[in-house]
Amino acid sequence: MSEYIASEREGRVDFVNTNDLEEAAKETIPRGGYGYIQSGAGDLITYKRNITSFDKKVIVPGVLRDVEHPDTAVDFQDIHLTAPIIMAPVAAHGLAHVEGEKYSAKGVSNFGSIFTASSFASTTLEDIREAGGQDANQWFQFYMSKDNGINDQIIATAERNGSKAIVLTADATLDGNREADKRNHFTFPLPMPIVAAYQSGVGQSMDAVYKSAKQKLSPRDVEYIASHTDIPVYVKGVQSAEDVYRSLDAGARGIWVTNHGGRQLDGGPAAFEILETVVDAVSGRAPVVFDSGVRRGQHVFKALATGADLVAIGRPAIYGLSLGGATGVEQVFNFFKDELALVMQLAGTQTIDDVRNFTLRDAW
Repeated sequence: MSEYIASEREGRVDFVNTNDLEEAAKETIPRGGYGYIQSGAGDLITYKRNITSFDKKVIVPGVLRDVEHPDTAVDFQDIHLTAPIIMAPVAAHGLAHVEGEKYSAKGVSNFGSIFTASSFASTTLEDIREAGGQDANQWFQFYMSKDNGINDQIIATAERNGSKAIVLTADATLDGNREADKRNHFTFPLPMPIVAAYQSGVGQSMDAVYKSAKQKLSPRDVEYIASHTDIPVYVKGVQSAEDVYRSLDAGARGIWVTNHGGRQLDGGPAAFEILETVVDAVSGRAPVVFDSGVRRGQHVFKALATGADLVAIGRPAIYGLSLGGATGVEQVFNFFKDELALVMQLAGTQTIDDVRNFTLRDAW
């Protein structure tokens, strides 16, 4: 296997929008890693639909609303956030930058938000915690082992490192049909220290990585995690009312709406298209996190107005990491915050609560 050489950049990034970041990152992320990060499944139907689906709803501008300097800050449970925008779990930030999750956690912490560490991180939870700082707000995304003894050890590690939520990913029990990985003959070049007890990662295809984790997931797995920790459990990958009921009845205390950024089942609905259905099914019983296709501040606005409590970003932050290290990650988060504030001003909304009470209209 040839040596994998990731970016070592650190400093401000010159960009206007997230499309600029995606294009520029081609020069800093090796081809195989870039294909893995950027691509989606199959014909990219769901991947593309994630972004275009936001256009089905419009924000009618609001005038004479006594609005100036909109406030994007929000208190989520016991956490004060600069904006309701958090870091989605993304495997192996080391594909984008040699410092991996350490720098992305630092950037998110500097911004003042929640960092969600993946089970498939290229860095330990101990190093992620240290990089974010003692007061950092961090969650842990869980790919379960087939061995509950190993699961217990991983849960204990998350507890020991201050994780404030465990996010069970339920929609990736095998690799989606990611053709870019096949064309690039991509195999994983980095270790996965958090899950080293059941897989190494190095030299494996992503399908092999996923299949080494538990595939046959059921409500009993939610019950198992919830019974082994006081940390709230979120179920990630929920796209139907039936799965909301199944998750909450099993003890989940949060619902995460996503289609894995269009990386799993191609031909399914865009995440934004299903968000309202999920929010209605949750009916205020648990917080709702949303991701997939978020590229603009107006996307964040529309997700919040549809009922999401938090909006997570993935690929844009990883591009920022590759192009500018921790500084680049923080810049990306500020980009979304600043665009959100601009949209809030023009929509006539002063606070995030105003956004949540805003009524979107169907596009003509």
